[in-house]
Amino acid sequence: MSNAKRAAIFSTLFVLAAGALEPASRAQTPAERWVGTWSTALVGRPQNPPLPGPPGPAPFMPNACPAPAAPATPPAVPPPGVTFAPPPFLHFTNQTLRQIVRASVGGSRLRVVLSNTFGSAPLTIGAAHIALRERDEAIRAGQGHPLTFSGRSSITIPANAIVYSDPVALTVPPLSDLAVDVYLPGTTNAPALLAMHGSAFQTSYISETGNHAGAPKVPAVATTRSWFLLSRVEVDAPDAAGVVVAFGDSITDGAASTVDTNSRWPDVLARRLLGSTTPMKVGVLNAGIGGNRVVSEGTYGSGINALARFEVDALSHPGVTHIIVMEGINDIGNARQNPMPTAADLIAAHTQLIVRAHARGVKILGATLTPFWGAGYYTEAGEAKRQALNEWIRTSKAYDGVVDFDKATRDPSDPKKMLAAYDSCDHLHPSDAGYKAMGEAIDLSLFRK
Repeated sequence: MSNAKRAAIFSTLFVLAAGALEPASRAQTPAERWVGTWSTALVGRPQNPPLPGPPGPAPFMPNACPAPAAPATPPAVPPPGVTFAPPPFLHFTNQTLRQIVRASVGGSRLRVVLSNTFGSAPLTIGAAHIALRERDEAIRAGQGHPLTFSGRSSITIPANAIVYSDPVALTVPPLSDLAVDVYLPGTTNAPALLAMHGSAFQTSYISETGNHAGAPKVPAVATTRSWFLLSRVEVDAPDAAGVVVAFGDSITDGAASTVDTNSRWPDVLARRLLGSTTPMKVGVLNAGIGGNRVVSEGTYGSGINALARFEVDALSHPGVTHIIVMEGINDIGNARQNPMPTAADLIAAHTQLIVRAHARGVKILGATLTPFWGAGYYTEAGEAKRQALNEWIRTSKAYDGVVDFDKATRDPSDPKKMLAAYDSCDHLHPSDAGYKAMGEAIDLSLFRK
């Protein structure tokens, strides 16, 4: 059994055990209601890059799209305290991470969940802090609070475990930026693994040596577009109507969207819910992982299969009422001409997700897969599978509702293709305009009581 699979199993057991054994004194009271306002889906970061494999087919590039830009060359000499390596292989030694996240729903108190679920060794948090972000690496004066864990300012997280911070009184406006500081007094270098999310599409900051948690402006020596150890931020919002989890792959994660603009389709949905004529106080959590698959293990960094991670990344979030599932294009594309998995295999797996959500009293919505003609792994055999899966999502009535992303993004004159205005030019991931069209295609009445 791989370390990633073992970590996922232990993570699930830990979550279930923690819920079953929660002492009465810590149980949620009727006067409070904790709901997720932000989260990400984590994977285990290996210590070494994967061995190079055979090259895949070159992506089709029509004349309307520019040629791919040459990769940037990293500086020859890294800043003090930072080891350069191909992302996401940063290591941290006696440094503070200031990680930026966007809240969805607001609340009067908050708490933070840190994760070592993929860790192969205990990890010490020397200090932590949360504040409203002003801009870049600066936080708003007087609008932050140190985080403690069981009354302590530091904590060691065992391998495969998570920890909750103690609640802090801090008013979180809806759709505000939060800066979560984590001071790591030790080292995250080999042989320890690290729980992280590689494609954040958000700039976070790595400090010079020392504890800078809560500093007005962290003395940054480097930036990263990954999140490390940070699993979820929750707010106390008794009047919240619920939480929607967007569960999917890179198209849910926001691949090809503009960094630092919160242009992913779940971001668009959050803004629509909170800004509608009759606002709905609903949290929106993004559980997308680039490259993720439904019935098999994805490529390097793509996380365990959707069936294996569904409990931790979707069902376990506090306050979850709805899940939107958009998964399967990587199973289809990576199969190339291989008949396995079949469309029936994917439909059976989606049915399992539905049964598990219904067993927990959660509504689950099926999202059709967007066009991928011209993508590097497009085949006519794969297109037939996509069409079959989409037809089942639309007509079977197995899901509690349907979000037709295919209809929202396809070219009406050639439905196999993504509309050029919505194409990021890799013919798989939408542009910002495409993500906006996806988010606006969701019927908000699906989330009303």
